[in-house]
Amino acid sequence: MGDPKRESSWLHRTRPFPPWTDTVVRLSLTLLFLYLFLVGVKALEKGISAFGADFVDQVFSSVATPLAGLAAGVLATVLVQSSSVTTATIVALVGSGVLSVEAAVPMVMGANIGTTVTNTLASLGHVRQNAYFKRAFAAATMHDYFNILTVALLLPLEVAFGLISKIAASLAQAFGSDLPDVSSSSPIKDAIGAPVSLLQDLIEALGWTAAEGPILLIVGISLIFTALWMVTRQMKALMSGRIENAINNVLSKGAGVAAMAVGLLMTVAVQSSSITTSILVPLVAAGVLTIRNAFPVTLGANLGTTVTALLASVAAATSDALTIALAHVTFNVLGILIFYPVRRVREIPLYLADRTAEAAVKRKSVVAIYVIGLFIVTPIAILVLS
Repeated sequence: MGDPKRESSWLHRTRPFPPWTDTVVRLSLTLLFLYLFLVGVKALEKGISAFGADFVDQVFSSVATPLAGLAAGVLATVLVQSSSVTTATIVALVGSGVLSVEAAVPMVMGANIGTTVTNTLASLGHVRQNAYFKRAFAAATMHDYFNILTVALLLPLEVAFGLISKIAASLAQAFGSDLPDVSSSSPIKDAIGAPVSLLQDLIEALGWTAAEGPILLIVGISLIFTALWMVTRQMKALMSGRIENAINNVLSKGAGVAAMAVGLLMTVAVQSSSITTSILVPLVAAGVLTIRNAFPVTLGANLGTTVTALLASVAAATSDALTIALAHVTFNVLGILIFYPVRRVREIPLYLADRTAEAAVKRKSVVAIYVIGLFIVTPIAILVLS
């Protein structure tokens, strides 16, 4: 065998492209798939509109109450394993005018709860090692408890006073003077709508007008899924290793707000809060981080994932789409303001996570009851009873 260093040097010299081209290609692909994501949102919006009001009324008759909307958001996110897909779909529904902002807010809250199932499942990789598993399960469930407690506080206020929807509407109105009118044409909106219009023309030319709704719906959902998956894949490849290094560098100094910023920026970069929060689980399990140091990163990731809904609102036809996207932001900001600044309040989700982890270590059946009960049985039961 030859000298590895010499072989590596030879490969480097004979490489057809410089190293930076990989970054350029991946960033270019990311922009392309972000564009396809917006096209998917527009196709989904048009597809829903094509079904007509009667169909929409039937679909949403089972989510007519706030609790049912919350349960639908949880279940939908658990099934697709992505709150980004769920919130993008909700934005499209609101943008098409078939779902009101007030009805959509509980669904967005449910999506926040549903997305936590990923890092909860990630913690099960340590289930055979009690010491590791206890820390891992606590790191995962603190995210669950934060979202559950935030929903428990804010959902009644939303139902009674429209707290979140009113704040979001005010923000949308405030930003409206700086943004182009969503109902008017613009080069960006024209570029997003052009492929959908071409598809509609093709459907009409083929004589498939009766199937326009289902076709646009399938194309829209497929593009949203595929585009977000590819964006996440490209950005994860670019950010591989940098996320862990950034988290370790910041958290070694115990900086809460800075750690929150790391969680936010990393989630925006990879377009997935699940990746950011799931990285924390093995770090806490190994004892590299405590759950108290990991907590602000989780909060930042929660806020970072709202960017997807904001992007989706660009493709929508009404200002309500921006309002529901800002409602997602508002919900997470209010949650942080409630639970993070005061130490005793901050300890509540962490205390509950610790106690749940202790119970899970003593009896592994608690894990199954917790995961299946919270993410599957409870939302289905609420939908059935509603």
